[in-house]
Amino acid sequence: MLQILTPSGNLLGEPPIDLDLTCRLYKAMVFARAFDRRAVALEKQGSIAGYYPFEGQEAAQVGSAAALEPDDWLVPSHRDLAAMWMQGYPMDLLFRWHAGDERGGHSPEGVNVLPPTTAVAGHLSHAVGLAWAERLKGNERVAIAYFGDGATTDGGFHESLNLAALFKLGVVFFCQNNGYSLSTPGKGLMVSASIAEKALGYGVPGIQVDGNDLFGVFKVVDQAVQRARIGKGPTLIEAVTYRVGPHTVMDDPSRYRSSEEVEAWKAKDPLERVRVYLSERDRWDLRWQERLDDQAGAEIDRATKVALHHDPVSVDEVMNSVFASRVEVGS
Repeated sequence: MLQILTPSGNLLGEPPIDLDLTCRLYKAMVFARAFDRRAVALEKQGSIAGYYPFEGQEAAQVGSAAALEPDDWLVPSHRDLAAMWMQGYPMDLLFRWHAGDERGGHSPEGVNVLPPTTAVAGHLSHAVGLAWAERLKGNERVAIAYFGDGATTDGGFHESLNLAALFKLGVVFFCQNNGYSLSTPGKGLMVSASIAEKALGYGVPGIQVDGNDLFGVFKVVDQAVQRARIGKGPTLIEAVTYRVGPHTVMDDPSRYRSSEEVEAWKAKDPLERVRVYLSERDRWDLRWQERLDDQAGAEIDRATKVALHHDPVSVDEVMNSVFASRVEVGS
């Protein structure tokens, strides 16, 4: 089954969530953008390194994570920090991980979120393994794997999708097609008309959705999660969105895309779309926005302070995280 919900700048039918939840998710999107911009500034200052901005992809990440249960597994790539935070991964650990402190990659107890990974498509098999383990335990817990368009050209993507389809495992494959794999546009990666149609070869549903539509993303991910939870197997979702910023702070996107293209996508800002929706229903005003901005700033200040002002890692901690203790074997 292939379902193409063509990005049109409009909401996909009736919103699948009420106004109260929409307000909470809008707040999360505001926090996510503030986090992203602070992280970019911190990298420019030299406080963190190797950061991958996600501005423009807030609806895709927040909307998808909102469809999960708190104990579902989330397996991210390097650009999915908003989704991780939505599922319980603390902001201070996200900052710490990007500052080169491996302690930032240790999920707190009860948070079923794997740390970010820069290995393209290598983490998709982990999502499959987690879903398989939950199946063997007799649980309904599902796993969602996040990745970009470039990952769909990697063997790990195809092997993972094939195995999940073969055993009808509870995995949602969530691709954020943000237009570029580093500097290579989608047309330079594949000849297929969409990423969603790659699902056809594995006999699973493939859905393309407007990734800047918070409601549309929530709706299709919620359906895929429910399908996975009752044992009907995986779904491949292609959320068409855009990376407004560079691949990393060190990248110069002006070398491979035009300013006109960037401005056209900025006009499809996912936060602005939800703001207009709420404003038309008397659930948004400037005073509330200012409060949200202040709250986001305060939370990010706190997380930054915790992440960047801590005891250094000891030599023992470094060695113990790499080498196993010596075990004497009896004769």
